[in-house]
Amino acid sequence: MRLISLFLLLTPGLFAVDPKELSQERIDEIIQKFAAKETAFSQARELYTYKQTARVQVLDESGTPREKWETTSDIIFTGDGRRTEHVTHAPPSTLESIQMTPEDMEDLRSVQPFVLTTKELPKYWIRYLGKQTLDEISCYVFAVKPKKLEGTLRYFEGEVWVDDQDLQIVKSYGRGIGIAKNQQFPKFETYREQIDRKYWFPTYTIANDTLHFKDNDVRVRQTVKYEDYKQFKADSTITFGDAVDDSKKEDPKKP
Repeated sequence: MRLISLFLLLTPGLFAVDPKELSQERIDEIIQKFAAKETAFSQARELYTYKQTARVQVLDESGTPREKWETTSDIIFTGDGRRTEHVTHAPPSTLESIQMTPEDMEDLRSVQPFVLTTKELPKYWIRYLGKQTLDEISCYVFAVKPKKLEGTLRYFEGEVWVDDQDLQIVKSYGRGIGIAKNQQFPKFETYREQIDRKYWFPTYTIANDTLHFKDNDVRVRQTVKYEDYKQFKADSTITFGDAVDDSKKEDPKKP
């Protein structure tokens, strides 16, 4: 069992990246291969149900939560095979210092569980940083940055760790960015677990950051848990609705 410990995830700068000499041709080949794997994973994830619990807290100076927003949803299929989101728990928000904007919600859906598919590659600059070992997992590390920001689209900017055997993202660290005025977004860290012995699925996101607004600073903590992945099996043809846009080894792996 190969592990990614939470301690490692919460200390991204602790382990220095060990640059290895790779030709640019080899780097480009690795990028194309892991993007193809990410494409296959993205398509596979569309055939799974799961539970998602998201929580945002505003903390006081001592780190005690004083405001909270929370929602729990089941990502499921309806009787006719349509994928949809069913909110099962959404207590009244007590947020006062900040608001959950459409950009925040889009980051929850697509940026924090970041997937870099072949289709998305042309939108990003990708720079190889070197090799790094997360526990027993040897990874290629890449810096990722959007080439340009367009309209209301949200993008990921940060670093990704790619398993050098499975060629899938196992960890990402960065923030969501876009053309959003007078807004601040926390740095987050997402890690994945190998599901059904094949693909790495997002299982946990955490952000613990201070947002610097014009008139004040707000300390926030955000967590997202993705649980109970189950492959949907049915004889009928599966179609996808508009409610949700989720854009190897013999031994199973998990964080």
